[in-house]
Amino acid sequence: MTTNTRGIIELLKKTYPNAKIILKYKTPWELLVSVVLSAQCTDVLVNKVTEKLFAKYKTFDDYVKADRSEFEKDIKSTGFFRNKAKNILATARLVKDKYGGKVPGTMEELLTLPGVARKTANVILGNAFEVVEGIAVDTHVARVSQRLRLVDLDKIGGKNMLIDFKKDADPVKIERELMGAIPKSDWFKTTYLLIDHGRAICKAQNPKCSACILNKLCPSSRAIA
Repeated sequence: MTTNTRGIIELLKKTYPNAKIILKYKTPWELLVSVVLSAQCTDVLVNKVTEKLFAKYKTFDDYVKADRSEFEKDIKSTGFFRNKAKNILATARLVKDKYGGKVPGTMEELLTLPGVARKTANVILGNAFEVVEGIAVDTHVARVSQRLRLVDLDKIGGKNMLIDFKKDADPVKIERELMGAIPKSDWFKTTYLLIDHGRAICKAQNPKCSACILNKLCPSSRAIA
């Protein structure tokens, strides 16, 4: 890890000492449902939806038996609800048939589930099983890591530059770059440090560079010297 990267991570740790997942869940299955619903949706809205959803579908078998059209209505406000409903209910059936109703605890197994990519798998593994195999890359992580140049912009793909980051960069390539730049002991925490910083300061539009504790280390900073 370079001196600059080490300094960035340490400052983020001091600034966001309680950085962690904000999705609310009680079981690995509820976490999986929440993460799938969070795609293109805020965690705050997902928590509002799942508060009612988890009260209605109390057991895992309730999802296996769920009516798809009714389930779509239950999650409609999260967006892309038809595809999300299809994936969640298909995953429920697969988990029941192949894994005995228990969410699998390995990256390889999780990636076989409908709608589950590396980001979702990393979140589930780290939070439900305390297994760290990578770094979950959501939109905040992708944006902030690029602006801070924790990743090499020439190696992550993407063509569209939005201000100072590639909005369409490949999250898997970003993850690979981050894993090479940051010690494994910090992988799990890094996701939530970058998410919290992205939400509070390093926003997609109009980032608060003048108020950023990293503005002296950030190559993209617009803070007035």
